[in-house]
Amino acid sequence: MSHTAYPIGTTAYLLVDPYNDFLSEGGSVYPLIEPIATQVGLLDNLRALDRAVRERGIQVVIVPHRRWEPGDYETWAHPSPNQRKIMQGHHFARGEWGGEWHPDFAPRDGDIIAAEHWGSSGFANTDLDFRLKQKGITHVIVVGLLANTCIESTARYASELGYHVTLVRDATAAFRHEMMHAAHELNGPTFAHSIVDTRELLLALQQH
Repeated sequence: MSHTAYPIGTTAYLLVDPYNDFLSEGGSVYPLIEPIATQVGLLDNLRALDRAVRERGIQVVIVPHRRWEPGDYETWAHPSPNQRKIMQGHHFARGEWGGEWHPDFAPRDGDIIAAEHWGSSGFANTDLDFRLKQKGITHVIVVGLLANTCIESTARYASELGYHVTLVRDATAAFRHEMMHAAHELNGPTFAHSIVDTRELLLALQQH
């Protein structure tokens, strides 16, 4: 059970990479995460959390991956393995359905949309930290995809920058159970201040 208080006005809900390619039937990456996403109830949990944080007036921040465009990474000196996969698979392609927001999680008025991140961290080489600091944010709840890459990297970076960090075990997914285990049982406890499931977080949000 989470004993963390989530103060309205200084808490942000960071939704990472809510693209059709990740979250929608027919998305290029969705088949790879579907078994775990179904098992943990990912989409319903994200819907429940989206409703809860908006009802409480918590700042919603969309933390989007770079939408692939022709030429991306091709002349880079050191594209990462994941960037090479994107270069080959054209994931989250700009101007295509896969690179559009899942309809349930599209930004609304008042949401912050951070600059697109090229790597795994939503903070590295973007304006995310600047935008959060301009709002006086001290606490971040990090959800979305994927547990062991963009979620872990964004949350770890947030901790390094001094934010209070919450991970939500069943508001994310990964390609394999081992990756989920590593993200929440091995690596997460070294930097996250709170690791909860959706039910625990919803209760915590109701109490404060």
